[in-house]
Amino acid sequence: MTIKAKVSPESAVKAHTYTAPALEKGFNVIELLAERPHGLTVSEIAAGLGLSMSEIFRILMVMERRGWLRRTAGDRLRVATKVLDLAFKATPAEELIQVSAPFMRELVQRVEQSCHLVIGNGDKGLVVFRQQTPGPTVFAVRIGAEITLEETCSGHVLLAYDAADLNPERVKAAQSGVLATPLQRIRSRGYEMMKSARTLGVTDISCPIFDGQGRAIAALTIPYLQLVDGTQTVEKDEARDCLQEIAARISDEMNGTR
Repeated sequence: MTIKAKVSPESAVKAHTYTAPALEKGFNVIELLAERPHGLTVSEIAAGLGLSMSEIFRILMVMERRGWLRRTAGDRLRVATKVLDLAFKATPAEELIQVSAPFMRELVQRVEQSCHLVIGNGDKGLVVFRQQTPGPTVFAVRIGAEITLEETCSGHVLLAYDAADLNPERVKAAQSGVLATPLQRIRSRGYEMMKSARTLGVTDISCPIFDGQGRAIAALTIPYLQLVDGTQTVEKDEARDCLQEIAARISDEMNGTR
């Protein structure tokens, strides 16, 4: 008698490599254009993907018709904002933004500095929302910008609190490597404050926003701009205290404890 091994549906799927060439080309277009914010021509996209014009032309036209791509000056194609809008709607980011927006408006009014919201995105952080200061001098981070985890204030907060949607191996490596002590310090005091890794005169201050299990779902960050004439009315420590208060209130609102 022959006994046949029972194969689970999951194993059956893993045993095959499924392909959808046109769909994969569409994904490749999005990924290529994500690195080219000013867009590319059709011929440049074809060259960038190593494809012929005939292989990519119809796919690009369909993507443009469906609103995934838009045409700009010079007959260049770039990723449309529809992609970002759909991404927010398909993830908890939309609820997070709706809850955070009024609190962030209050924050920028109180500290006279801009602020932005960062969520985990694999091996990086992603800026999903911002509020600009109403004052005459503005420093703000672009929505949709990706940030590195190990070198930035927001990234440190996401790593310290094992943020959702981060690569678990990346978090584990950071928490056990050279960042182990700095991340522990963040957990002890509840915030990170450090000079901007990219901009002189800016001190980044970041606090976590928590889910009900004490895990970070986002980092709320102020890129504190120090004015050379000293006319700012709110100092860094006061801005930090206000940021911690607002982040805690957003966490409470997200978890229905208010």
